[in-house]
Amino acid sequence: MSTFTKNFILVFLVLFAIAAAISYGQSKRETPEVLGISTLVQHIQKDNVASLTVKGSLIEADLKDTEKKHEVRKEQTQSLTDLLGPFNIAPEKLTTIDIKVESERGAGYWFGVLLPFLAPLIILGLLLYFMGRQVSGMNNRALGFGQSGGHEQKPEDKKDKVTFADVAGSEEAKKELEEIIDFLKDPKRFTKMGAKIPKGVLMMGSPGTGKTLLAKAVAGEADVPFFHMSGSEFVEMFVGVGASRVRSLFQRAKKTAPAIVFIDEIDAVGRRRGAGLGGSHDEREQTLNQILVEMDGFDPNIGVIVIAATNRPDVLDPALLRPGRFDRRVVLDQPDIQEREAILKIHAKNKPLAKDVSLRKVAERTPGFSGADLANLLNEAAILAVRRDKKEIQEIEILESVEKVLLGPERKSRVISPKEKEMTAYHEAGHALVAHFLPDADPVRKISIISRGRAGGYTLKMPEEDKRYHYRAEFIADLAVALGGYATEKMMYGFDAISTGPSSDLEQATKLARAMVTRYGMSKKLGPRTYGEQEDLIFLGRDIHEQRDYSEKWAEMIDKEVGDLIEEGMAIAEKILKVKRSLLDKLVKTLIEKETLEQEEFVALVGARQQGTKTKVAPEETEQKLVPKKEEPKKTDDEWDF
Repeated sequence: MSTFTKNFILVFLVLFAIAAAISYGQSKRETPEVLGISTLVQHIQKDNVASLTVKGSLIEADLKDTEKKHEVRKEQTQSLTDLLGPFNIAPEKLTTIDIKVESERGAGYWFGVLLPFLAPLIILGLLLYFMGRQVSGMNNRALGFGQSGGHEQKPEDKKDKVTFADVAGSEEAKKELEEIIDFLKDPKRFTKMGAKIPKGVLMMGSPGTGKTLLAKAVAGEADVPFFHMSGSEFVEMFVGVGASRVRSLFQRAKKTAPAIVFIDEIDAVGRRRGAGLGGSHDEREQTLNQILVEMDGFDPNIGVIVIAATNRPDVLDPALLRPGRFDRRVVLDQPDIQEREAILKIHAKNKPLAKDVSLRKVAERTPGFSGADLANLLNEAAILAVRRDKKEIQEIEILESVEKVLLGPERKSRVISPKEKEMTAYHEAGHALVAHFLPDADPVRKISIISRGRAGGYTLKMPEEDKRYHYRAEFIADLAVALGGYATEKMMYGFDAISTGPSSDLEQATKLARAMVTRYGMSKKLGPRTYGEQEDLIFLGRDIHEQRDYSEKWAEMIDKEVGDLIEEGMAIAEKILKVKRSLLDKLVKTLIEKETLEQEEFVALVGARQQGTKTKVAPEETEQKLVPKKEEPKKTDDEWDF
């Protein structure tokens, strides 16, 4: 429905309400009885008239024998004498009657006279007024089309103010940004020394690591205006609008300098130019050119610092990264265990946690979680506690929320047959046993055969400490663990009965093996080099094309090496499962009964992990299958060394 139609309906309803109110008020009054002139004359002849009141074309008659009001209508210009004269009424009859003549020269008289003429004019005027407002609004939007739509957060807005106290972790990033804060507070301290503060700060990091929050904290610490706008807000369907909005944004910032301009997701407009797509008048490129000019052009910005955030620094135009523009780069990594604990403490301030909740334990369970993931984790735990009618958030809600964030919600209502339940139990038990008896694999934290998300069951394994580097032995162990479910199904049900359950495991193992060969140089046969170059299609922003820098002969060798690595992992998994067959059956039986096993229950069932040993790999000259040789004597379970 258009604005004009809405305004028309509104005016109509208002006038209708006024007319209804007037009609209702008139209906409430007593309606007088209308008499004819001859009837009035008869009442006068009988001395039954007490008074007569003349009001324009009406004569109100007050009769002696009734209290009801009566009225007689006459012509507007006819007087009472002219009206009664032809009836030859005796003068003594009229002298006993109280006759009054009231003039209608007041506001009511003029209102009644002019209303029939003014009402149409008023309605027409209102319609023209609302139509004019609508057209004016469209003109204003048209004139302001190129104006910046950036949001400004003023220093006096204490409600939304963010400081470094609200940002946990990222200590190195905070130190890099402290110089920006000092300059905004006291720029003369730097200018006296001849120092120039960086005009642009580029914050790089994975999604959810706190780039936007840290930019707000800089403005909060410096107590300066904060203009924030997304990169996509500059670009419109009309050429030149983005550049105009950039100019408008910087003009607003200059008026309130010192100030901070924050551009989120700058890769939306700052991608590398010269791809030949979109032509020379591409709107995105014009917007980028204007940003470059505003940051370091003929009109330098005094006291305006630009902070930008991106998840894809590799696709940015080199002109943005040169000195004088975004010459300072702050990298935000995923938080380590200490930082995760600090982040959890911040997000737990307004949540009633039970006394036995250990945020340190939660931090140990969440390696690889970003700050946004941790905030979502505690929020999910709070929702789960409310759903269970609890007054406090207990540890069980937090641990369940970890799995919900990783894998999705539980699907307990899903009905599966006993055969599928048994197969799922063997599959997850295979993963768990292989991971438990390989020292290079991460320890098992939980096993469950309850469907969660798209997974029929899951084995949750997490490292005991944060890792920055990964080794070949760890990848071999990860291959064996990923193939543990497939190996178990093959051993228990035969090759022809293998299900589609291990499909994601096989995909994960294949990707890992190929990365070991082509990216990490972990193949002795192929040597320490990489194979293939990943290229970005700039306007699509995804790694969807790989340029082959090797021949077909090397491609065949790569495929063989990938296959050998997968066979090596498969051999390790099969050997462990054959040796630990009794523990496998015992674990499956317990899983079918309880459906979920925590780390303590699992360790109590299968025994402690081996310490101080590494996964042994067969010599290079032999076939890389870790199976015991036929001539070796049979060993017991405890004599095997993995």
